[in-house]
Amino acid sequence: MKSAISVCILFTAVGLAQTPPAPQAPAPTAETVIAEYDNGKKLTYGELEKFLSVLSPQQRAGVSRDRKQLVERYLLMKKLSQLAEKDKLDEKSPYKEAIDSYRMNMLMQAEIQKVSSEFPVRVEEQQAYYDQHKDQFEQVTVKLIYVSFSSSPSTGADGKKRLNEEEAKAKAEQLAKEAKAGADFVKLVKENSEDETTKTKNGDLTMSRSESANLPAAIRTVALSLKPGEVSEPVRQPNGFYVFRGESVHPKAFAEVKDQIFTDLQRMKTKDWIDSTTKGLNIKPESDQFFSAPATQSAVPTPGAPHAN
Repeated sequence: MKSAISVCILFTAVGLAQTPPAPQAPAPTAETVIAEYDNGKKLTYGELEKFLSVLSPQQRAGVSRDRKQLVERYLLMKKLSQLAEKDKLDEKSPYKEAIDSYRMNMLMQAEIQKVSSEFPVRVEEQQAYYDQHKDQFEQVTVKLIYVSFSSSPSTGADGKKRLNEEEAKAKAEQLAKEAKAGADFVKLVKENSEDETTKTKNGDLTMSRSESANLPAAIRTVALSLKPGEVSEPVRQPNGFYVFRGESVHPKAFAEVKDQIFTDLQRMKTKDWIDSTTKGLNIKPESDQFFSAPATQSAVPTPGAPHAN
């Protein structure tokens, strides 16, 4: 009790115990006027928020850093678009076609999102998919050693000589030989590997089979085929050689991947719906000249993939 009183006295003495917290400004409402412009017109927080709501998180973060500049740009865009409408530019080519195309694309994406969100995905479906595709959710752990090479070997900033491809291959083959003979793989990693990310984790690389799709095919094939304790031959990549040792393979629990499966099933149902809708158009080509012409890069957005503007 005495120490608690002493602390209170100390805080009071330095002016902390009796200092009230700084008042916080009330959060703006939709009706809050944040700026006046163009001879008395009012810009409300709600109007600006509606504009920002359709931007991506990255775009929103970018434009929100400088709020004065954000307001200036928004009001300038609003003014110039009003002038364009006054000049009837929205009724003239190529602006009319561009506006119509953008509107059609936005409505297409809105319909796809609406339909996709309405597809029911039952827990029983998720469980069945998990049971039928367990190999996709296997968690694979390997250890790796990376030996780099350079087309123009020289002494690095650390004073070590950089290897050419032949030298790096010979070193990787020797490390693989030692590992297969029973050498301490972690020690080999710490003394030889140049992959700093995995080196700090004793060479460990953990991934699911679905995540491995991001790896180069040669690495993916070897890493996913190794049995625990099995050591690979060196795997060549553009700037170095990898030596892998299999560690463990075990499936992720259903609870860990349930949300991912939900998204995947919803995406598959959406694709089936798009394919069915496309088929239902019953398109019958009538111009052989048009359809036999060489294909060119299409500017038409693909359903299901937002069109970059």
